[in-house]
Amino acid sequence: MTIILKNKETLKFDDFNFKCSIGKSGFTKSKIEGDKKTPIGIFSLGNLYYRKDRHPKPLTKLKCIPIKKNMGWCDDIKNKKYYNKLINIKKNIRHEKLFRNDYKYDFLIPIHYNTKNPKLGKGSAIFIHLTKNFEPTFGCLTLQKKDFLILIKLVNKKTKIKIN
Repeated sequence: MTIILKNKETLKFDDFNFKCSIGKSGFTKSKIEGDKKTPIGIFSLGNLYYRKDRHPKPLTKLKCIPIKKNMGWCDDIKNKKYYNKLINIKKNIRHEKLFRNDYKYDFLIPIHYNTKNPKLGKGSAIFIHLTKNFEPTFGCLTLQKKDFLILIKLVNKKTKIKIN
C-alpha cells in the first residue's frame, strides 16, 4: 500500500484522509537544502522515532527507536560522510536536533529522500512529524498527533509514500 499526498493539505492512505501540511514553498522535483520545498517522488519510509520520556511505545509494525538527547540528523552540506543521516550530535557538524523542547518530534518517521548515496545540498531531514496548527514546514510533512497515531497503526516497512 502507498500513502498518497493528494494535495498540499490531504494525505490519503487506504480509506483514511488526513489533514496535513507541507513545505512553505510547495513541491519540487529539484530539491535544494533550505528551499522550504517538499520533494516530489515515491519514497520508502524509515523507522519510527519517538520520545519515550513523553509517550509509551506506540502500536505500529515499524521498528520503534526511542529518541535520545544526543541524537541529531545531519544537514551539513559540507559533511559528505554524515549528510542526511542519523548522527550522535557533535559541535562541528550542522544538524537537526531530534530531542526537542517542543512536541514536533515526539513522533517522527524519516522519508527516504536522498538517503541512498546522498547528494550534498539536495535536501536532508525530510520527515513525517507532528503539528498542532498546520503551519508550513521546511520540506517535511506534518500531521496532528491523533492522525499520526492512526497512520502508524496502518503502515509497515514496505509502505511507500507518493508525493506529487
